[in-house]
Amino acid sequence: MRLFAIGDLHLPGGQEKPMDVFGEHWEGHFERISMDWQSRVTDEDVVLIPGDTSWAMQLRDAVPDLQLIGALPGRKILIKGNHDYWWGGIGQVRRALPEGMMAIQHDAVDLGDVVVTGTRGWAWPNEETPLTPEDERIFNREMIRLELALASAVKMAGERPILLMLHYPPLYQAERDTPFTRLIEKYPVHTVVYGHLHGAGIRAGFTGTWNGVRYLLASCDSLDFTLAEVEMAFANITEI
Repeated sequence: MRLFAIGDLHLPGGQEKPMDVFGEHWEGHFERISMDWQSRVTDEDVVLIPGDTSWAMQLRDAVPDLQLIGALPGRKILIKGNHDYWWGGIGQVRRALPEGMMAIQHDAVDLGDVVVTGTRGWAWPNEETPLTPEDERIFNREMIRLELALASAVKMAGERPILLMLHYPPLYQAERDTPFTRLIEKYPVHTVVYGHLHGAGIRAGFTGTWNGVRYLLASCDSLDFTLAEVEMAFANITEI
């Protein structure tokens, strides 16, 4: 089994939602992703999708997008992103998924060699950018959910490695000691895969090792619309 990651697929969800409005490099983006996916992923492999899968507003409208992904090779594990408005109750989501596709929501899944857990995440407060009361409420809730996710993974994993998926970045190049990284470091997390960042924001994202935890930005445009093989992505990274 090999692990791959690619997030922020932003499939149309039954809407006229051409992604090239965000730049010519987005033209035909899912076709390019699919070609790379089919050339590299086998049915024994797992693809991690850290959120923002479909623009659909309702679950029924996301189903065709989920089926497109489901038809590609490998098992797929999804978490919720900030634009996944179609993602309602986790039970309904799981019942709608094609065979071989799993959704996690502050819980964990056992893949044999590794345990995968995840939650959405959020922005965090700091002196330069304090949160609104509503954002503060969501931040506090997501910290609780992250701890639930990590505790669930530890209980399942034993001595095996834990891989955490978040949609929102838990750190940036310029800000690595954050409430999220401090919580992550309390648990035996091997790798964190996250997305959310696009365009100029990609440069702010961090891929590397920080305080013993490996981080990988996997939004699809940050990867030039190809999949990252998770272990290979870190092969040449030096401890920071």
